[in-house]
Amino acid sequence: MTSPPSNFSADSAKEQQQCIVNDQMGPFTVLYILIFISSLPGNMLSVWAFIRSPRAKGLSVYLVNLLAADLMLTLALPFKILKDLGVAPWGLMVFHCQASAVTMYISLYASISFIDFIIIHCYLQDCTSQRLLPLQDFGFARLLSVVIWLLLLLIMVPNMALPIQQVQVQQFLSCSALKKGISMHWHALSIFLCTALFLNASVATLISTILSLKRLLGKCNVPGHAMKMQRGIAALAVAYMISFVPYHVVRTPYTLAQTKVITDCQTKRQLFLAKESTFLLATLHLCFDPLIYFYFYSPFRQTVSKVLWCCKSQTINDLEEPTTTAQKEVLV
Repeated sequence: MTSPPSNFSADSAKEQQQCIVNDQMGPFTVLYILIFISSLPGNMLSVWAFIRSPRAKGLSVYLVNLLAADLMLTLALPFKILKDLGVAPWGLMVFHCQASAVTMYISLYASISFIDFIIIHCYLQDCTSQRLLPLQDFGFARLLSVVIWLLLLLIMVPNMALPIQQVQVQQFLSCSALKKGISMHWHALSIFLCTALFLNASVATLISTILSLKRLLGKCNVPGHAMKMQRGIAALAVAYMISFVPYHVVRTPYTLAQTKVITDCQTKRQLFLAKESTFLLATLHLCFDPLIYFYFYSPFRQTVSKVLWCCKSQTINDLEEPTTTAQKEVLV
C-alpha cells in the first residue's frame, strides 16, 4: 500500500529536478542582439565625445560613470546571447553564470544609481538657493561615484568568488542550478540588497521629479532654459520608472523560485519569462542613454554637433565639387 505514494514522490521529485525554465529564449536572444547592435555605436560615439569634451562639473562625473556602466553591460550581452541560444561551450556557459551575468547586474544597478544622481543634480542646478550642495561639487561627485562602485562590488563580487557545485552538462543551464548552500544564500541576499538600493534611488528620483514639476507649475514666468530642463527631468524620470520598476516587481518572487521557496514548475517558468521580459526592458536604456548625454550636458552636445556639422559640410562640398569641375571644363 505504501509503494505507489513512494513511487509518486520519486517521480514528482525527479520531475521537479528536471524543471527547465529557460528553453524558450529564442525571441529574447533576437531582441538582445538588436539592443547590442543598436547601443554599441552610440556608446562608442559617446566615449569619443567625452574624451574630447571638458569635464569640470559634478554632472560630467555622473554621466561618465553612467557611460562606463553602459559599456560594461553592452560588452557582457554577447555572453548572455550565446548562453541563451544554447550554442556556447559548457565552460563559457559556466563563465557567464559566474562572471558576465554578475557584471550585468553590477552595471544595471550602477546605471540606476547614476541616472538618479543626474536627475537630482539637474533639479538642484535650477534651484539658486541650493547651488552649494556637495552633490554638485566635482570632487564630491567623484568620491560618491567611487563609493557606489565599491558598494556594488562588495555586494556582487562574492557571487563570483563563492564555490559552485558540479552539475551534468546540459543545453539549457540555469545559473541557479550551480549554486548551493552559502552561494545561494548570498545570491538571494545580494538581490534583496540591490532591490533596497533601487527603492532608495526611486524615492529620491520621485521626490526630485515632484519638486521639479511643482516648481515649474508654480511659476508663470519660467525662463526657457529652466522650462526645458524641468521637462527633461520629468521625461527622464518617466523613462527610469518604465525601464526599471517592472523588473523589480518581478525580481523578488523570481528569487523565491530560485531559492526553492516556490517549487511549482509552471509557476517557476512563468516567473522566469516575466523576469527575462522585464530585464530586457531594463537593458533598453543602453540605446537611449546617449540622448541623456546630449540633452543634459552642453559640452558633449557641442562636441557632437560640431562633428555632425563638419560631416554635413564635407558631404555638401563633395557634392558640389563635381559640379564645379564640370563648369570649369565647360568654360575651358
